[in-house]
Amino acid sequence: MAYDVQQLMAMTQEELDDLFKASPAGDIPDGEAKGTAIVAPGTVYSEHIAQIINVFGWQGKVFDAEKGLLKNKVLFFGFQAIVARVYKGESWLDGKECVVLDYSDTSMLAKYIRDEIRLIGPKFYLGKVYWGKDRLIDFCLEF
Repeated sequence: MAYDVQQLMAMTQEELDDLFKASPAGDIPDGEAKGTAIVAPGTVYSEHIAQIINVFGWQGKVFDAEKGLLKNKVLFFGFQAIVARVYKGESWLDGKECVVLDYSDTSMLAKYIRDEIRLIGPKFYLGKVYWGKDRLIDFCLEF
């Protein structure tokens, strides 16, 4: 089944987790991806929160698969900052392979952040954000 951002925001947290668990890691992405934060999934607030985050905070990521790095697009003008190492590893959610976005050695600001992504459709990834070992939010990336 093909998914879109609206469908993901309408899902419950349990449905998002089940989709993530059922999806393959996919390849390490390359290029620019539009990002959408998924906060309060399955509620009327999810889309509004995502819009506010997109305008003022985070718009997506730019991957360099060859170097195993990415930069986040942040602030209202899409400034590329906050670097992460990108590699395949074990998911903290279910122990299966995922693509890990690791900020621990590359960013003082995001030192305790770890993202995990899996491919849920053509050029479409679902992600989980962790602060330390605590899960924060979900997000998606459209290439």
